[in-house]
Amino acid sequence: MGSEGPPAVTVNVTGFKKFHGVSENPTETIVSNLKQYMKKRGMPKGLTLGSCTVLETAGQGAVAPLYQTLQSAISEKDSESSNSRRIIWLHFGVNSGATRFAIEQQAVNEATFRCPDEMGWKPQKVPIVPADGEISRVRETSLLVKDITKTLAKKGFEVITSDDAGRFVCNYVYYHSLRFAEQNGTRSLFVHVPLFLTIDEETQMQFVASLLEFAPKGLNSGLHTDEI
Repeated sequence: MGSEGPPAVTVNVTGFKKFHGVSENPTETIVSNLKQYMKKRGMPKGLTLGSCTVLETAGQGAVAPLYQTLQSAISEKDSESSNSRRIIWLHFGVNSGATRFAIEQQAVNEATFRCPDEMGWKPQKVPIVPADGEISRVRETSLLVKDITKTLAKKGFEVITSDDAGRFVCNYVYYHSLRFAEQNGTRSLFVHVPLFLTIDEETQMQFVASLLEFAPKGLNSGLHTDEI
């Protein structure tokens, strides 16, 4: 089997629009320009860049289009050979106070928004998915976050592993994505980026491209051996 190489990987990407205190969200720019950027740079072997979607920075407002995109990718996978392709969800959000990139290990079943989202919703200590139980419920990515972080750091990027994605819309979307991934045999990862004023746009695009280049190896290595 090893001579056949690793399964092909499709990475679908999301970012967010503006929100309170952040008039220009760098993740909107990154996601909007990513396909053209990777076309010029060249896609890594075995990797396909799937959908690139910019979501509203609103908990409930982001979930409907998120699930439409998630389900669409599953439908496309089902139309192909079931074992021929792996799907990874790569979500980007901004942390306006950050000076480094942060690879998020987990999401928590709690929505406690520090300010109203773009639809005016400001939940406090509300479970994101009530059926999952208490707000203390945690879902972790099955990808090898520490390995991903080490690889990107060796490439010269200022990046850390994080186990706290906050309690705002980023965590809200990540929790839904991790839950969907577990139920549908896909993988999900969330990355927080700084503002362009802190790390410039070109460096951030290079960071995302490097993360994509590692996807067929590092991200795919997060799959259990019985699934490869």
